[in-house]
Amino acid sequence: MNVWIRRQRIILLPIVALLLCLALGYGAETRAATFTASLDRDTIALGENATLSLTFEGGSPQNTPVPPNIPGLQISYVGPSSQFSFINGQTSSTVTHHFILTARQTGEFIIPSLVANVDGHQLTSQPVKLTVTQPETPTTADVDSGSQVAFMKLALPKKKFYPGEVVTAQLRVYLRDDVQNFGNFQFTAMPADGFTVGKMAQGSAQHAQIGGHTYSVIPLAIALTVIKTGTLSIGPVTASAVIVLPASGRSRDTVFEQFGIRDPFDNFGGERKQVSLVTDPLNMESLPLPAENVPASFNGAVGDYTMTVTAGPTNITVGDPITVRVQISGHGALDSLTLPDQTAWQNFKTYPPTSKVETTDQLGLEGTKTFEEIVTPQNTDLHELPPFSFSFFDPEQNTYRTLTQPSMRLIVHSGGAVTVPVIAATKTSGTENPQQQDILPIKEQLGPLEKISPPLATRPAFMALQSLPVLAWLAAFVWRKRTENLANNPRLRRHRHVLKLIQNGTNDLRRFAAENNSDKFFAALFRLLQEQLGEQLDCPASAITEAIIDEHPVFRSVPEATLHELRKLFQLCNQARYAPMRTSGELAAVIPQFENAVRELQNLNV
Repeated sequence: MNVWIRRQRIILLPIVALLLCLALGYGAETRAATFTASLDRDTIALGENATLSLTFEGGSPQNTPVPPNIPGLQISYVGPSSQFSFINGQTSSTVTHHFILTARQTGEFIIPSLVANVDGHQLTSQPVKLTVTQPETPTTADVDSGSQVAFMKLALPKKKFYPGEVVTAQLRVYLRDDVQNFGNFQFTAMPADGFTVGKMAQGSAQHAQIGGHTYSVIPLAIALTVIKTGTLSIGPVTASAVIVLPASGRSRDTVFEQFGIRDPFDNFGGERKQVSLVTDPLNMESLPLPAENVPASFNGAVGDYTMTVTAGPTNITVGDPITVRVQISGHGALDSLTLPDQTAWQNFKTYPPTSKVETTDQLGLEGTKTFEEIVTPQNTDLHELPPFSFSFFDPEQNTYRTLTQPSMRLIVHSGGAVTVPVIAATKTSGTENPQQQDILPIKEQLGPLEKISPPLATRPAFMALQSLPVLAWLAAFVWRKRTENLANNPRLRRHRHVLKLIQNGTNDLRRFAAENNSDKFFAALFRLLQEQLGEQLDCPASAITEAIIDEHPVFRSVPEATLHELRKLFQLCNQARYAPMRTSGELAAVIPQFENAVRELQNLNV
């Protein structure tokens, strides 16, 4: 009996499984697939994030649809999530792809309709609108009372500037004493009308007593360069961060836990909270440079500098090169410094100078810029190198200053034939005019006979030896021509320099990744991106930021995929300042993306 029951079960189990599969298939076929797009909230403050969800019910897309690039809105893909249910014989499956939206400016943003291919059908979502409002700046009373968990303040050292002047803005982040942890800090907007935003450096943490609470103060120095006259403004600067407060009830609605990602703050056991930080806007005035008493050698340099000039060799022949080395040291926009025209150097042929910058501070505002220029004298009437002048405007003293290097003694020889010196010989005793014999005696012994060798002119070795000077002269001529062409083509010099810099920098990236040195890795990555884009756009590398990708007209003809890779690399560099990657694998994964982006840029005719 038991054997019969077991046999019946064995027969019935496949039948039940088949019927269940048919029921599931029937239920799945009877429901058409749908595609919807939605936001977790349609209004956020600048500095906050919104989640865009692309939901597919009844099927999965062949490829994940990606929202297009929207100016002023950063879109980052988080990942998918899925659900499956079986109710009353009906099956349903839902796949949702999540994107984090971070606004860089206020306004209304439209995420357009997206198209996806689901099981051979084209599905279209409805457009959604996101409104970004200006965050509210905490009042002075709120700050003084100590009720603010975190806030920011922005300050400038003065209110009046000049075009070309560099200034250091001080941004301070205040954290109350009950904040257990602070991270995921990133700037969401830094409007600067009339300024170019440069490097940023973090100082040592400080403490301040406000409203009965002790606040930790994180100072950030930001380099700014004035680029125009008139009324300027900076701010409001906005940023977002995640803080951990003492637990008053466990919160499980963070962005990390919504998508199944381990929360990096989970070890603190407190309440996680995303905060938006905002500063008051600052207005200041940019005055035009004085039009009176402008030196002839002034070419726009603003700051405080010193100058050292050396030259050599100074004992030469007409047409020989002289290397003039000019070192300008001090405080200012070193990258934009150029040598002024020297009107007293008409009798010298000059070549375009090369330059390099060595900075001594984190912001790149202090240091030395070295120029090397080749000059050749054109005649022997030159007896000195003319004085060299460099002028700049000192914004602290509100006056022009001129640095002058005095003339240097120069000896120029003619390039003609050199007189052969006469060697003095010792006179011998004897008759000054010896008597000449009319007839020489007959030589009786002829001496031993020797075989006469072929003349030197017919020997191959002798002819090859005579060609060596000609070949050496031709090699020197070709080398000289290549040197002159390279000296007259600064774009080619910079192109070769950047190619070598990218090659060496890629090796450094691999080394930093192997050492798990996130700070040096992303600092080197950001510098290499600046050098590559600066070389192709023919502009200083230090002026390259992520914003130039959307603002420069050259990038309008660049494929969107390449621009997307560049934005992604810049965003990784920005995020690494406050949320660095921790594993060598994550750092190494960035290197192929960088190499691919550089390869695409080098293949473009920009």
